Amino acid sequence: MRVDELAPSPGSKKAPKRVGRGIGGKGGKTAGRGTKGQYARNTVARGFEGGQMPLKQRVPKLKGFNNPFRVEYQAINLDAIDALELDEVTPEVLVAKGVAHKGALLKVLARGEITRKVAVTAHAVSAAAEAAITAAGGSVTVLGLPYKQGRPPVKGNQFTNR
Repeated sequence: MRVDELAPSPGSKKAPKRVGRGIGGKGGKTAGRGTKGQYARNTVARGFEGGQMPLKQRVPKLKGFNNPFRVEYQAINLDAIDALELDEVTPEVLVAKGVAHKGALLKVLARGEITRKVAVTAHAVSAAAEAAITAAGGSVTVLGLPYKQGRPPVKGNQFTNR
């Protein structure tokens, strides 16, 4: 094969439609642009929406990153657990007492002090909180996440995963 034999595949190159070549044939006179007006005169920019804010300006640029696998915990502090004066603290008990939201994943944090022996069950516990609970004679049980395979995608807004 030589350079002068190179050619595009048959049918892949199509001749453009020739318009505006007199009133005798199809595509003559107004050349498919209708009659008069801005759009007939070839003065409209691409993406122009008649003065309305164009889509490319309405849509925000990418700002930051939303991790689709983030796990949101509801924080429960040691002073809140101590104030309940219970021997056993579980997510169900905290929901019943109105301290936690139903279905929330709970994480025990180490703000405040705990003065009594408490058996704590939560989805996550900070190292300092676990040390404080065991020092007071209590025990800590960590529940696994309730998902079978990995984490669920984040519930987001218009900026999520852009």
